[in-house]
Amino acid sequence: MNRESNREKISAHNRDYVVVSPCRDEAEYMERTLDSIARQSVTPKLWLIVDDGSTDKSLEILKKYSEKYSFIKILTRENRGFRSVGPGVVDAFYAGLKTLNLNDYAYVCKLDLDLELPERYFETLMERMEADPRLGTCSGKPYNERDGRLVSERRGDEMSAGMTKFYRISCFEQIGGFVREVMWDAIDCHKCRQLGWYARSWDEPDLNFTHLRVMGSSQHGVLRGRSRHGFGQHFMGTGWVYMLATCMYRAIEYPFLIGGAAMFYGYIRARLRCDAILQDPELVAEIRQFQWRSLFVGKSRATAFIERKNNTRWNPENLSGGRALLRARISPAGEPGTGHTQGAQPGSEEVKGC
Repeated sequence: MNRESNREKISAHNRDYVVVSPCRDEAEYMERTLDSIARQSVTPKLWLIVDDGSTDKSLEILKKYSEKYSFIKILTRENRGFRSVGPGVVDAFYAGLKTLNLNDYAYVCKLDLDLELPERYFETLMERMEADPRLGTCSGKPYNERDGRLVSERRGDEMSAGMTKFYRISCFEQIGGFVREVMWDAIDCHKCRQLGWYARSWDEPDLNFTHLRVMGSSQHGVLRGRSRHGFGQHFMGTGWVYMLATCMYRAIEYPFLIGGAAMFYGYIRARLRCDAILQDPELVAEIRQFQWRSLFVGKSRATAFIERKNNTRWNPENLSGGRALLRARISPAGEPGTGHTQGAQPGSEEVKGC
């Protein structure tokens, strides 16, 4: 059966979804994630967990759960010797994705292993997507546990959260998947809007989830993570005025003041070094347009403007270009089967900034 005829079998109400989880040294939190997925009202058809060279008890825990739940499968990779958020996470995700036939599923989710999800999480997301065919990616809102209470990470409604990226397969293919760089989880949502899709997240009881690790703290601590975020904003093409406003907005979050300063430091450092930026001039221009409008009229109105502007671009059947890009990202030319590691972008996705 060819790709298109197989695609016809996936109806608007097909709830077969596949979850792919990169994993490296997640033993501290992963059992809470594993248990919360096992309790889902609609469990995944397949949950592929890609162990990316863990040196703790992650594999031991995964094997125990895979023996208990038939939908959990494990893929092991060689230990690269270090943790790599951003490029490394996407790399491990693609290592799992290349073993799958996406035509067998209606939805795909990239899921981190430091989360605790409500029981109707995936069912609710699929209900929203069934109600709106232009909804390409969506999520709930992340909350951190702090001093016995849950504190919001304050994510925008126009983005799906990176730690639980839930996608309609056709949208994921059309945008060409994820870039292998920090801020991949924002670039993808902007690309969705450019092609006429909607990206959303909601702050609701059935969708809010617990992020067990503070954002950006998994590799060399939270300050390094904030600085890395600043570099990612540079890569995405963010202008310095918007970046300054973002850093001021984030300065009231933990770690107070210095977190925002670390973000701006990472951004300015990347600009002064003329670090690479995303090689998609049209998208970068639209991101900057969105950012300027957000500063003057707010993100909600800026999002609505971009969505109206790109309304006629929505064509979920036009997949050939995106599929070709996705194939190139999954298996970059000249790379071995284990995939791409941090460094140059596959598929000519970066250029020097100066």
